[in-house]
Amino acid sequence: MSDIIIFGGHGKVALLATRILSERGHHVTSVIRNPDQADEIRSHGGDPKVADIQELTLSGFEDLVRGQDAVVWSAGAGGGSVDRTWAIDRDAAVLSVQAAKRAGVERYVMVSWAGSVLDHGVPQDNDFFAYAQSKMIADAVVRDSGLEWTIVAPSTLTDDEPTGRIDWDGDSSKVSRGDVAQVVADVLDNGGTAGSTYRFNSGATAIAEFLHADQA
Repeated sequence: MSDIIIFGGHGKVALLATRILSERGHHVTSVIRNPDQADEIRSHGGDPKVADIQELTLSGFEDLVRGQDAVVWSAGAGGGSVDRTWAIDRDAAVLSVQAAKRAGVERYVMVSWAGSVLDHGVPQDNDFFAYAQSKMIADAVVRDSGLEWTIVAPSTLTDDEPTGRIDWDGDSSKVSRGDVAQVVADVLDNGGTAGSTYRFNSGATAIAEFLHADQA
C-alpha cells in the first residue's frame, strides 16, 4: 500500500483514479478547495484535505506532500480566467513539483495534455494559449526535476464509457476520463513507467500493453 496525494481531487479523472487506487489498497489524500465536496471524495475512497492551491505557498505545498509516497497533479483552472489558468496550471503545478523535491517525495505523476510540446501551435492571442503554455512549462519542469516522474498526457477528454484500450497516432482525438484514470493508477503501480511521457487517445491497444510497449 502507498500513500498518494492527488491535487485537484474533485475533478472527474481524479475521482475515478481515487476509486481505482483505493480499491487496490492505496491510501489516497484528495486535495480540494471546497469543503462541500468532502463527502463525494469519501464516497470514492479518498481522504479529503481542504486547501486552496491558488493561494498556497511553496512551504504550504511542502507541508501537504511531506510523508506521501507519491504526488499526482490533476488540478486545473478549467478554462475561463486566463489569470487563474496561469496561477493553477503553471505556477501552482510548478510549486507542487518543487515541494515534492524538497519534501523527499520521489514519485510524481503529472496529468497533462497531449499537446504539451514546445511548438504547441496555439496562437498567443487565443484564449487557449495560457493553458497550452502552462502545460508545456509544467511538464518541462517535471522532466528537469530529478524526481521519478511520469507524465500522463491524454487528448480531448470525454465522459464515454472506458474501454481499457488506448493508442497514439499523433492526432489530438478523444479519450474517456475513465481510461485516463486507469492510466494514472497503472503508472503509479508500475515504477518502470518513471521517466516516460504517455500521449494517448482512444484506441485498440490494452492499457497495460501500451504502457509496456512505451518502456521498451
